[in-house]
Amino acid sequence: MPTDIAFYTNPMSRGQIARWMLEEVGQPYDMTILDYDSTMNAADYLAINPMGKVPAIVHKGKVVTEAAAICAYLADAFPDAGLAPSVDQRADYYRWLFFAAGPVEAAVSNKALGLTVPEGRERSMGYGSYDQTVTTLEKAVSGGQWICGDQFTAADVYVGSQVDWGLTFGTIDSRPAFEAYAARLRERPAYKRQKELDGALIAQMQKSS
Repeated sequence: MPTDIAFYTNPMSRGQIARWMLEEVGQPYDMTILDYDSTMNAADYLAINPMGKVPAIVHKGKVVTEAAAICAYLADAFPDAGLAPSVDQRADYYRWLFFAAGPVEAAVSNKALGLTVPEGRERSMGYGSYDQTVTTLEKAVSGGQWICGDQFTAADVYVGSQVDWGLTFGTIDSRPAFEAYAARLRERPAYKRQKELDGALIAQMQKSS
């Protein structure tokens, strides 16, 4: 049966974030696996995302790229899933979702590449310094069970993916608050489904390579 959501991904990418969010939403979707060296740069996909990267979704003809945007969009498109706070309660939701998409993403990526901000130039960077960014992220996940208190939201999918990935690959320092937050995330059924689905695809790709 055709679905309203087309999902473009590669299991070895940030597509895992979008997949987790799709599983949290619980709506059916059609998946297209793209290859970095070929189909990601094909004309038909570049018409969807001119950056030639994944993830991307197309929902009823509307294209959404960028993992954080996909998380926020799906939460709004499917409100019955309860993945966004009420509008008057979205301060922390927006704050930490976009903090993770901006300063955290940049700081962690630069650290992974061995890039260090020269002393005295921190104000030139959107994140200041890696240590400052990670300490601020630690505060974000220390205030309650989830980013928005007792309600799990799309912000937890994105922020949680950054923390989970960082702990797994050593790009975010292991701290008690991060470890506890990640442990809670890893118990979610949608998280487990995403890992199982993408893990199976990765194993299949590695076997055929």
